[in-house]
Amino acid sequence: MTVKGFSYDEIVQDALRGVVRDVLDRVSKDGLTGSHHFYLTFQTDRPDVIMPEDLRVKHPKEITVVLQHQFWDLKVDQHKFEVTLSFNESPEKIVVPFGSLISFLDPSVKFGLQFVPTQPPVMEKKGRVKTKDKDEHEEPTPGSMAAKIVALDAFRKK
Repeated sequence: MTVKGFSYDEIVQDALRGVVRDVLDRVSKDGLTGSHHFYLTFQTDRPDVIMPEDLRVKHPKEITVVLQHQFWDLKVDQHKFEVTLSFNESPEKIVVPFGSLISFLDPSVKFGLQFVPTQPPVMEKKGRVKTKDKDEHEEPTPGSMAAKIVALDAFRKK
C-alpha cells in the first residue's frame, strides 16, 4: 500500500547510518585517532554483503567485526563500505552495505547506535538489482513500529 507523507523512522535510520558513513569516511582518509576503535555488527545472510563463503558459513545470520589494529584499504561510498580485515591471520576483503548494519559501537567514548536493517535488494535475472520505489511505503502496524525504535539510553552518560 502506498502511504503519502513522511516515513520518519526510515529518515532517522538513514540519518544514523550517515553518522557511521561519515566516521568511516574520515577514518579512510585520516586513520584512527586516539583510542577510537569500532565494533560493527551486520547481517551476513544478504545477497549484497560480500565476504568469504567460509566466514559466512561460520556466521550465517550476523557477524561483528572490529576496526582497530588490523584493517586495510577502507573505502566508503554512499551505500557501502569495503575493508580488508584479518581473519585467522589471513587478509580477507568484505563489502558491507550500510543497510545491513545492526549496530555500531565506539567503546573508547561509550558511543553506540542500533539499526533496523533495510530489506536487501532483489537480484533480477540479468544480475541487476531491483529496489522498491522510494514513493512506495508499506503502512506500518503498531507491532512493526515498536521494532523500529532506536534506543540510545544505554549509551548516554549518566
